[in-house]
Amino acid sequence: MNSALAVTLQLPAEEDTLALGSALSRGIEPGALLFLQGDLGCGKTTLVRGLMRGLGFEGRVKSPTFALVEAYELSRLSLYHFDLYRFEDAQELRDSGLLENFESDAVCIVEWPEKASGSLPVADLTVQLSLAVSGGRTAVLEARTPRGAHWLKAARLC
Repeated sequence: MNSALAVTLQLPAEEDTLALGSALSRGIEPGALLFLQGDLGCGKTTLVRGLMRGLGFEGRVKSPTFALVEAYELSRLSLYHFDLYRFEDAQELRDSGLLENFESDAVCIVEWPEKASGSLPVADLTVQLSLAVSGGRTAVLEARTPRGAHWLKAARLC
């Protein structure tokens, strides 16, 4: 799918990033793949925290930077939150055994997908987060598949 659906949002405060994550919890389906891109400290894990809250998860949502992946079993789906920042190249990812998680019906959320250099399936949705000149953050959401377009619509973001 050639990105037929893209949305740009301004997120003035952390609460807005959490709210975006919560909105993305609407319409999420088993097997969905979400890529989160952006520099360190731009709010990727905060967005995931909001998404998890929207799914009803009340536990601690932490960055998987050191664990590489955090797994969550929710009532209606399984979710894996990956952080590929520490990988030097795609071969390290292939050697890690983590790719088998993408073959399940679990929702997979990947921070730093560019470290995988084409080893991952096509994301349904990408979210590019950046620090805004005026303060806060800017989020560019882009549907990459029909499932991603449905997801954006179900989240009421377009």
